[in-house]
Amino acid sequence: MPAEFRPRGLFEHLAQHDVDYVVVGGIAATLHGSERNTFDLDICPDQTPANLDKLGAALIEIDARLRDIDEDVPFVPDGRSLAGIEILTLSTLLGPVDVIVRPHGSPPYSALRRRATRLEVGAPVPVLIASIDDLIAMKRESGRPKDRDDIERLEALTRLSRRLAR
Repeated sequence: MPAEFRPRGLFEHLAQHDVDYVVVGGIAATLHGSERNTFDLDICPDQTPANLDKLGAALIEIDARLRDIDEDVPFVPDGRSLAGIEILTLSTLLGPVDVIVRPHGSPPYSALRRRATRLEVGAPVPVLIASIDDLIAMKRESGRPKDRDDIERLEALTRLSRRLAR
């Protein structure tokens, strides 16, 4: 049985391990104000070896396992393994987590992080959420129907924000 999705618990756990990452995907859109439901946490981590080691330790501690794989494939999400992936879909004790090295349409990590929005979400430290503009670019690149819907919502939020700023 899959674990209950606990995004706040995941944020707290990653903060305890001092993992440097930016939230992307559906949770990022939701935190910006979109009403979309999503049931996994998509993160884009800094790719430095030290950060991947911290992320690996955090994932091992919450029993991260490959998701949607029928066979029991031996896999340990340590820093060395994480350095060789582009996308990794995991089940954990705190719910599903997707680790995405360079989401399609996203800028390099340093720019993604610099443009990210820092939000208080009840975790010990603020969480970095990909900017609306970067999310729109990533979702345009993906082109899935749910991403097209997200783009409409995110563009509407951008227009509203501009009107309120006047």
